[in-house]
Amino acid sequence: MTEDTTGAPHAAGSQWYDHEAGPLVRPYAMTGGRTGPGPGGVRFDLIALVTLDPAAPGADDPALGPEHRALIDLCRPETQSVAELAAGADLPVGVVRVLLGDLLERGRVTVSRPVPPAHLPDERVLREVIEGLRAL
Repeated sequence: MTEDTTGAPHAAGSQWYDHEAGPLVRPYAMTGGRTGPGPGGVRFDLIALVTLDPAAPGADDPALGPEHRALIDLCRPETQSVAELAAGADLPVGVVRVLLGDLLERGRVTVSRPVPPAHLPDERVLREVIEGLRAL
């Protein structure tokens, strides 16, 4: 045991942990200071669905950090949205977007983007179809 600046005893190595706030690692440290998802510039919507690529190589890649592995583990049982991954990994969404960009570039995951509203059917057309079905 050593003492901190207040004279209170603490375990060696606990200077990086605040018992009330949690780990004292800033988000930019997890992404290497990057704020965007790689050179591809892929944007991940919160509702984009992330699936582990079954043809992906093993998880023993030394370039993957613990946060990358956590996201892979969360995707292993089922497809998840970016928002679900951020909540499950207890990481900020911005960090998860950067890490997913890394995984996408390494071929570890596939991402299904939501359909843009402009490509969705018009509500008027859908109502006409429903009325036509009711008339049958």
